[in-house]
Amino acid sequence: MIKRIALAASLTLALAACQGENRSTRHLAPIPPATMALMASKGMSQSDPILMRAYKKESEIEVWKRGSDGRYALLKTYPMCRWSGQLGPKTREGDRQAPEGFYTVTPAQMNPNSSFHLSFDLGYPNAYDRAHGRTGAHLMVHGSCSSSGCFAMTDDAISEVYALARESFASGQRSFQFQSYPFRMTAENLAKHRLDPNIAFWRNLKEGSDYFEVAKDEPQVSVASGQYAFSGDALIMAAVAQKRQDDDRQVAALAAKGVQPIRLVYGDGGQHQSFRQALSGNDGSLAVDVSARNRLGDVSRPEALASGPQEVVLAANGKPRQGVSSTLAYTSQKPQGGRVPAGEPIRQTAPAATAAPVPTTQASGGDGRSVLERFRGLFGG
Repeated sequence: MIKRIALAASLTLALAACQGENRSTRHLAPIPPATMALMASKGMSQSDPILMRAYKKESEIEVWKRGSDGRYALLKTYPMCRWSGQLGPKTREGDRQAPEGFYTVTPAQMNPNSSFHLSFDLGYPNAYDRAHGRTGAHLMVHGSCSSSGCFAMTDDAISEVYALARESFASGQRSFQFQSYPFRMTAENLAKHRLDPNIAFWRNLKEGSDYFEVAKDEPQVSVASGQYAFSGDALIMAAVAQKRQDDDRQVAALAAKGVQPIRLVYGDGGQHQSFRQALSGNDGSLAVDVSARNRLGDVSRPEALASGPQEVVLAANGKPRQGVSSTLAYTSQKPQGGRVPAGEPIRQTAPAATAAPVPTTQASGGDGRSVLERFRGLFGG
């Protein structure tokens, strides 16, 4: 116990030295009792190492814990309040893109004095990003509900996740892996997005995802010939290769059955369905009033969230098919007799005379703009 207290104290001092004078104690908040009980029910402890996985399309962040058998198990899934940009990697400073890839978070990247309650830096750009000449800095997971390239998950959620990371670090974990994906790497998602310009990159990410799914352990990540390279136990790598072949067959079968290739186009990122329901007004807008701000903090660009992403059907050449598009509406359009279940958007067909234009990812004003501009140098590069 004494050794554990000493480790926690040294971690706190290290964070203060790295981030400046410690001005609050919010970074010391304990793990909530309900989460402690959940860990106990799953045979986990607060000292077990963690790993995180994020999914833009589903707007969720998962926290996994490694057991005594060396395998990770899912502890909890947190809804994401806001991410910005489009599906796809971050490539340059100011593009509002949240990163996709494999990142490493160390104690030095934890920020107890964040302007957004608490935060940790993902470590963008990593070796892969640098190999491709990508620019930007200070890409975070933080509180509030405002993003210009970060993953925002409310103050309460980041407080809990921060505490989980703090306790793992205090117990000896030197770093944790943060895996960031455009969507869950299922055969259905890959079939739908098979003609997206980012598909080669996403298939490369799937190699690492497959390793984790098979081994329930983090893959060893490196960069070779401009791509992520993943390595591990030979038997596991063979099972991963088999999984990839099986998934490729499923993708081909879905395409043969008529699953249309699409591209999702966002006004500026998205958020979890649960937040959309809480904020939706009777007129289809997002009602970001004083009460909502008190609960969630600033909500960036609600006008870009209001209609939901547009699903653009692609022709065989990968270009938008003329006259065919639909909007995935997440706001106040609900079926009679109940609310839309979390994560289940309503598809509204919206015929168009011409192919739907793809909006840029640059901000053009709107609610939350002042906060984004004020903190752009710190959060969102």
